[in-house]
Amino acid sequence: MADTRFKGKQVVVTGGGAGIGRAISKRLAAEGAKVAIFEREIDAAKRVAEEIQADSGQASCVEVDVSSEVSVNEAFESLDSLDVLINNAGIASVGNLEATTGEEMDRVYAVNVKGVFNCSRAAIPKLREAGKGVILNMASIASYLGISDRFAYSMTKGAVYAMTLSLAKDYIDDEIRCNCICPARVHTPFVDSYLEKHYADRKEEMFKELESHQPIGRMGKPEEIAGLAAFLCSDEATFITGSAYHIDGGVTNLR
Repeated sequence: MADTRFKGKQVVVTGGGAGIGRAISKRLAAEGAKVAIFEREIDAAKRVAEEIQADSGQASCVEVDVSSEVSVNEAFESLDSLDVLINNAGIASVGNLEATTGEEMDRVYAVNVKGVFNCSRAAIPKLREAGKGVILNMASIASYLGISDRFAYSMTKGAVYAMTLSLAKDYIDDEIRCNCICPARVHTPFVDSYLEKHYADRKEEMFKELESHQPIGRMGKPEEIAGLAAFLCSDEATFITGSAYHIDGGVTNLR
């Protein structure tokens, strides 16, 4: 049954306090997982954990800076076991090469690349101890498509895609699967705050423009990403590893 396919499994979701991470945390908890939310914004993580517990799910939260090896290692050491790691934590960056400073490159790299490295490196021994496991990375269509004014962000998501392939290859004999999800634009609180900050006088117009970029005519929903994540992390997907899944409203193949 779909609502019990994660029963008894320990799942870590990084950046699970908002947006896609929140939706994934709630979906997997609803399917029986014990969800540990690793989140820098601990108050947001607590709210999600409380929402899950109010629905009779199991959830805990740990304050973690994924860019810090020490912070990550301490968080994973607090776990008794691990079955699934979802590397969802990430930050955005706007600007082309000339507009991107070295400091901005370092800032985005520290979370989007080093964060995936730190968490995956800490997770592998626990997944190996469990006898099998899953790592799911949040990549992007920016991993393989050129997107205007997203130089630093695209660089990091390309790295996430490459790390996914390396992890899948290196740990296949340990029965540790690794895949990534590549969304197009998803309607999260980040989109709303971005429009408020940059287009306060014409938010509705810009919202429609952002929606129209997807051939399907709208942005994705966090719950749709969560549905794909749940499948890829479940035992229904045991023949899938080293794959990148487009969930993009047709952007990759129909534009």
